[in-house]
Amino acid sequence: MGNDRDLDPDVAIEIVKATKITRSFVSGSSRLDVLDSVDFSVREGEIVAVLGASGAGKSTLLHILGALDRPTEGEVWIDGTAIFSLSDDQIAEIRNRTIGFVFQFHHLLPEFTAVENVMMPLLIARHDHREAYTRAAEILGDVGLAERLEHKPGELSGGEQQRVAVARALVRRPMVVLADEPSGNLDRGNGEALLEIIWQLSRNHGVAFVVVTHDEEIGRRADRMVRLEDGQLVELNQELSA
Repeated sequence: MGNDRDLDPDVAIEIVKATKITRSFVSGSSRLDVLDSVDFSVREGEIVAVLGASGAGKSTLLHILGALDRPTEGEVWIDGTAIFSLSDDQIAEIRNRTIGFVFQFHHLLPEFTAVENVMMPLLIARHDHREAYTRAAEILGDVGLAERLEHKPGELSGGEQQRVAVARALVRRPMVVLADEPSGNLDRGNGEALLEIIWQLSRNHGVAFVVVTHDEEIGRRADRMVRLEDGQLVELNQELSA
């Protein structure tokens, strides 16, 4: 694993861009700015690690980038479209078409097999069942689970379950996958294996990843590493932090 790609910032297309993002929470007469006028972007095929202490606002930022939450102030552009000026239905359509999500807990449906879980986003989008099965089986093969298609989540290890979640995030061929502590619920060995798969998928499929983590070692392996501190986003120089 490692940063072995040459991403030219003058050539790579900016697929997600956030400007002046503020997210505030009000309790009585007090106001807490979890995010304070944050600017952020990710380019096509780029892996960006977002570091920060627990409670720093990493998940909040990810939810806003993925249009799961609205900012108090600011705007997010996805594939060139300012999304928060749109209706909820329009936002959902853009989100489902361009963004995949992986969370710390896999959120698989226990009554369905691995391949059925991965097919689900395609079926919801009204893809043909056979086409959905073929695509889901293909991406499960890419994450090393070609022999586990018909196993239900309870028959899979924790690492395998999280691989299914990664496959599900990728099955609609999104531009970017937002991953919130994807290896945080795994032991070190399974976590390393999952991250290796994520890096390989990004290289092979040209998919950007934004990986939220508290682990600076993971951050060093990304194309860029940023840190959330006191509501502000700080770009880190990887050469200095190596």
